[in-house]
Order: sequence, then C-alpha cells, then structure tokens
Amino acid sequence: MTIIFFDDQSRESLFPLTFTRPVADLRIGILKISEKWLKHFDGNISYLTAGYLQKKFPYQFSDDNLFINGSVCPSLEILTAIKGLKDGEALLKDHIYLAAKSKQSQKAEDFENFKYIDFNGEINQVIYPEDLFKFNDREIRADFKLLTKGRTSAKLSKTNTIIGDDIFVEEEVYAECCSFNTHNGPIYLGKNSQVWEGTHIRGALALCNDSQIKMGSKIYGATTIGPNSRVGGEINNAVIYGNSSKGHEGYLGNSVLGEWCNIGADSNNSNLKNNYAEVKLWDYQSEKFRKTGLQFCGLIMADHAKCGINTMFNTGTVVGVSANVFGSGFPRNFIADFAWGGAHGFEVYALNKMFETTQKVFERRNTVFDDTEKEILIEIFNQTDKYRRF
Repeated sequence: MTIIFFDDQSRESLFPLTFTRPVADLRIGILKISEKWLKHFDGNISYLTAGYLQKKFPYQFSDDNLFINGSVCPSLEILTAIKGLKDGEALLKDHIYLAAKSKQSQKAEDFENFKYIDFNGEINQVIYPEDLFKFNDREIRADFKLLTKGRTSAKLSKTNTIIGDDIFVEEEVYAECCSFNTHNGPIYLGKNSQVWEGTHIRGALALCNDSQIKMGSKIYGATTIGPNSRVGGEINNAVIYGNSSKGHEGYLGNSVLGEWCNIGADSNNSNLKNNYAEVKLWDYQSEKFRKTGLQFCGLIMADHAKCGINTMFNTGTVVGVSANVFGSGFPRNFIADFAWGGAHGFEVYALNKMFETTQKVFERRNTVFDDTEKEILIEIFNQTDKYRRF
C-alpha cells in the first residue's frame, strides 16, 4: 500500500512554516504528523503537495493507495473509520476531506467523485501555526504512549532527581545532576540526547534524538526539541524543529521555531501583551493580522531564519523563511521572508548571500545543501516578493 499525504487549504493558513514542507512533515508532539500515521499503517510514503516541493517530497502511487489529510493527527476513532474505507470511498468531516481509498492516481480535488462517508467524531487538526504549541501537550502524551507501549526504559544516572514515573529514556542518553518532574506530563528522552548538569525540566517534554539541553536550563511543558538541536536558557511551551539552536540564555515561550534556525544569545520573546489582550498574528492569505483567540502567543519563526544577540521579539511576531534579524529595539510583528535588518529598517537578503551562509550551516551538521534545497528557496523567494516592500 502507498500512503499519500495530501495538503488541503490549511497549507496556506500554516505559512510560513509550510513554505518549505508539506503539512504532514510538520512536527507536533514527539513525531511528525506523517510519522504518527506510519505507526498505524504499513506502506510506502508519498506526498501530494505544492509543485515546487515535489522533487524533495515525491508523489508516487500504486494499485492500492490510502490518501490521508496531512493536517490531521491520528486518533483511535479516526483510525477505525479509515481502516473501514473501501475502494472509491472518501471520509469527510464538515466538508473537509480526511482520507480516501483508491486503486488509481488521484488529486485531492478529485475526491468529489467518491462515495462520501461522514465522520461524526472529533478530529485533531493543525490549521494555524499557533496550533503546533497549542496542542503540543496532547500530542506529546499520545506519541509517548505510542512509542513506549510494551517497551522498557533505559536507566538514568542516580545523580538525577526524577519526580513521578512518566519518563522514558532511549539508549545512549546522557544526563547528570538534573531534575525531571513528570507530574504535569510525560518526559521522553530520545536516543543519543543529552541533558547537561543543573537543568530542571517539567513535562510534558519531547527531547528528540541527538539533541542537547545545555547547563542550567529551565524547560517547561509542553515543549518539543527536534532532532539535532541544541537549546539553553528558559523555554516554555515551544516547538523547536530539527537542526536548530537556541543555545544561550533568554526566554522562548508559546512559540514555534522552524528547521535550521538560530537564536542569538540573550534574545527574548514576549508571549503576553502588557494589556493582556488577545494576540494577533500575521496571516499570509489575508495579508493582515488575524485574531488567534489566545492570550499567550509568542514567536513563529520559519526555516532558515536567524536573529542576532539581544534581539527582542514582541508578542505575536511572525518571522518568514530565511529572514535575518539583528539590532536594538523591537522589530515589527511581521518580518518578511528573506528580510535583512531589524527595528532600524530592512533590506532584501540576497539569495547568493543567503546560500553562502546556508552552505556553511549545512556543513556543520554534515548535510549537503543541494540543488533541490536551492530550487525550493528560490521559489519561496519569488513567491514572497510582494511582502518585501522596504
């Protein structure tokens, strides 16, 4: 069977995080959305997404295809409904296509020719960037059960203090002289991860493989630290994607950092307005600020974005792909993709300069910055030109 994750309209509402990936490639909880589904279905993985992403995330099909909406996280109820689908049937919830079964190649818009099966249960869907930290606690708990069921945890050194029982330690984890409190949520320590001395952690936490938490850090739930990332300072309810760094003092709260991001030393974000009002976030579709319904909402930073030391981000700031922010004062609440500057003003971050930096960043992680990655970034640069009117 081929499992094909398709993007729906949520791809646009999730910008800028989905400029660089299909929706199903988003990480929430411990796993990416696609990885969650693959724990329940055997088969080859495929994506039906924007054309410029298909080279990196190819679309393939077979004579037995299961289409799954990439913005929907699995639950027992929806899994039961999907497993009951027959060829030519599509599962719908309030006019949202959730899944479909087909022996032929299909596009998502072609599902209207299928036999409709109404799904009356609740769905766990990611629609906006803030949903990633908003629902992260729920997804850490679900993934924790999924990954640890029937397994035995490795042991931590006796120099650590463990409060509660909901902790799972994969092989080759290093942690000394730290405290782990699981009373508010489970703690998952991925393979080859490290928690350095003097760190205090309150669950729920997902520390993915090959990542490090530096000395004296304070981590509050529900927080995810993606593979090959390094963090320090104070973090609360944040989702940090792979190959990113927030390695120094400073506060990050109610936020999402994409892949290949870097936060300079002593940088902070606000997650609460001084008047306690509802936070708004920049919306790429409407090209204006959208109400989130949240009182606590911090920073949304897309892939390859970076900031210099002592950067101050206001409540509800969106930073686009490959933006580079630095300087004193608070920059604007929407920083366009490929912007270079700060509160003093912005200019365009030229592609050749951005490529030079990215090449060095990839080399440090033993990763190749190839033509496929460059072509994606060129397309995003062109698509986001209208936002760079500095």
